[in-house]
Amino acid sequence: MSKKIFINLPVADLKKSMDFYSAIGFTNNPQFTDNTAACMVLTEDIFVMLLTHDKFKSFTSKEIADTKKMASVINSLSVDSNAEVNQFVEKAVAAGGKEPNKEKDYGFMLQRSVEDPDGNLWEVLYMDLSKFPK
Repeated sequence: MSKKIFINLPVADLKKSMDFYSAIGFTNNPQFTDNTAACMVLTEDIFVMLLTHDKFKSFTSKEIADTKKMASVINSLSVDSNAEVNQFVEKAVAAGGKEPNKEKDYGFMLQRSVEDPDGNLWEVLYMDLSKFPK
């Protein structure tokens, strides 16, 4: 059995966040979705759990970070081409996200950043190791 990753994100508006993640290519798994949480699926091994603040607080005694003001984690996602990096970010911005940084082109890797409506950070990158400097 392959290992899976579940990224749990606190969100202020569950519907708005579901709409955002749907717009950038995630699908909803209704089996694990209710009025407090939504399971958004990117691949058979990558899931984002969108949790209302009350639901998120049931898993931790720590305060929820205001990710519009501070970074708590940067989630990085590799894709299959430079074009897919650009498409992902363009979809995210069109769906209400923000691109907080300029793209970085390292020759062997293209990297762009996006924030979801709650300010959660994502780095989207394509890496071609055949172009890595020797």
